Amino acid sequence: MRKTILTAAAAFVIGGIATGAVLSQAQPAPPPAAEPDGAPPPPPRPWAGWLHHDHRGPDRARLRNFALVYRQADRQLTPADVQKIAEAFLLWNGNHTWKVTDVAATSAGAIGFSLSTPEGSVVAKFTIDPHTAKLERVG
Repeated sequence: MRKTILTAAAAFVIGGIATGAVLSQAQPAPPPAAEPDGAPPPPPRPWAGWLHHDHRGPDRARLRNFALVYRQADRQLTPADVQKIAEAFLLWNGNHTWKVTDVAATSAGAIGFSLSTPEGSVVAKFTIDPHTAKLERVG
């Protein structure tokens, strides 16, 4: 009985390691651009995925589920994209009542939007950088 349990546990651990290795190598990042001074980029490190250990908690581990999607340097967000992102955020957190309103580009280049109750009162105002997707609360 003891050998059976140990064998099953070992198989489970090996399967988990193999699955993690496959997921972490799902889509490699595009090659980096050459340095401004003309120096070649550093060589790729195929073993780097094995050295990645997740010690930052369960939220970080859940984000690895989206490892198949490479994050672009310039997000090129439009007001319609920001509307979808903000609505998805509300749904992701289980809020089916608040609405995303007042989505528009600002004079500073950011895209602003508000979160409002069904009655129309504004809960909070935000801006998001269309290039970096950095979110900032402004009200």
